[in-house]
Order: sequence, then structure tokens, then C-alpha cells
Amino acid sequence: MPLDLPLPLAPASFALSQLMRRIAARHPDILRRLGSHAAVPVLIDVTDAPVLLLMEPSLRRLTAHRRGHPPAARAAIRGRLSAFLAMLHGAEDGDALFFSGELQISGDTAAVLALRNALDDAELDLTDELAAIGGPASGVLRRVAALVARQSGLVLTRNGVMT
Repeated sequence: MPLDLPLPLAPASFALSQLMRRIAARHPDILRRLGSHAAVPVLIDVTDAPVLLLMEPSLRRLTAHRRGHPPAARAAIRGRLSAFLAMLHGAEDGDALFFSGELQISGDTAAVLALRNALDDAELDLTDELAAIGGPASGVLRRVAALVARQSGLVLTRNGVMT
């Protein structure tokens, strides 16, 4: 069951889109690798999160939407946060997560697979990406991420080890 937190969607969407633009700038091969699939809007349904996310790669936009009002999308990925983070950081094989049902895809499956492959090849590390934004606070952010990883069991970095 998702957390039921009141989340202001406009600021969340702004912050998420800024993060996506920064990642796209730091890893331009992601969009190149997507090719024509970059035009496909992908719904990301983190089932244990309070909102739905709509990723529009060609627009470098990631927006938050209320669960009761899902946005139009041509493809969708659904699963728990732990599965998404494990796949993003290479701790779990994406194919294994799909075949086990931990992650489910629908709609334009070719676009979803292209996105997964592009992210996999980029070897993203979400903690590194967030720390790069943090400037002088990056050390604090890394320590907080390490604490959250230890307490939650979530994979928050590519190497899986946070000190």
C-alpha cells in the first residue's frame, strides 16, 4: 500500500524534471540510445509511492501525478521502489525482475526495454547524481543516503556499499 502523503505536485515535478535534465546532460548517450523511443511517454508506477511519475525522455521531463488521475502514456512500468532501485543500480537483473513479476510492463514494450537498456548502459548511480547537485552539501547527502540504505535495505548506489 502506498504512503498517503500530501505531496505538492508542482514543486515535486519541477525538482524531478531538473534532476532528469541534469542526468541527460551528464549522460547524453541515454537519449541517443533511446532513438525514436525517446518520444514515448512512459508511466512509472512505483506501487509503494504516493504518486505516479510520467517520464517524457525527449522533453527531458519527469512529472508527478496523483494516483487517482493517471496521465496518458504509451508505455508503463509498475513495481515496488526496491525493485526499481535494484535494477537502476545493477544489483538485480532487469530481465529477472520482469520475468519474476517484480516489475511489470505494458503498452509499448519495445520503448520500455530500450529505456531499461539505455539506463543500464549508463551505469547511473542515483546517489552520485543527487550529490552532484548538492554542491557543498554533497557529503551530508551521501551520509544521509548511506543511513537510509542501511535502515531500509534499499539499493541507493551502484556499488551497493555506502559508508
